Amino acid sequence: MGVFSQEGYQLKLEWGPDGVDALRGCDVLIVVDVLSFTTSVDLVVGNGGQVRPSRWKSGKGTLRPASLVDATGLVELPSPNGSHLCAVAAETGAHVLAACLRNADAVAKRAAELGETIGVIPGGEQWGLNMHKAGPGDFGALRPCVEDYLGAGAVLYALSGLSGNASPEAQLAVTAFRNTDVETAVRTCGSGQELVEHGHGADVDLAVRIGVSDAAPILIDGVLR
Repeated sequence: MGVFSQEGYQLKLEWGPDGVDALRGCDVLIVVDVLSFTTSVDLVVGNGGQVRPSRWKSGKGTLRPASLVDATGLVELPSPNGSHLCAVAAETGAHVLAACLRNADAVAKRAAELGETIGVIPGGEQWGLNMHKAGPGDFGALRPCVEDYLGAGAVLYALSGLSGNASPEAQLAVTAFRNTDVETAVRTCGSGQELVEHGHGADVDLAVRIGVSDAAPILIDGVLR
């Protein structure tokens, strides 16, 4: 990917599946999908459970964070964004971690232990995707979103005190995180409003809690644990 691989930097950021490809030389790749895959993963793994990312199917919806507060054991968790990114990232041979606002510090600490070059991948959303009606071929173009950018910024902010120099892409995410009322921004951005309007305000409440979890989910043999 040439210049887009952010060579010469230890901390990097790029969006979505193409971003994984651009940063495939990293020792560690951190997937961020705040609303709601990686928040759900944090809840389950924080309870001592495990999550198997699975392909999302039309009409199935996704398991919401509020339904997983007490979940333990092995949970199959479909998602059109974060789950897919975990699989794509695993194919690069990098260590794959799942981060959100809740566990950004814990994931950053674990990532710094695992490798020197660390890529953070905000998942983004997809334009025009209806979770209940769309089929596999109906996915839209990637929509960069506030919540994942701030989640990535939270991880990179924690990493900046632990490991290496950051690319401009990573530095800007840190600046956004440090200079934003994160809770208000996530609640009132398009993604947050969409969930609230569909009766999932409790999911947003769980997602906007910063630094409350010590879980650092890592993908091993297809399972986040």
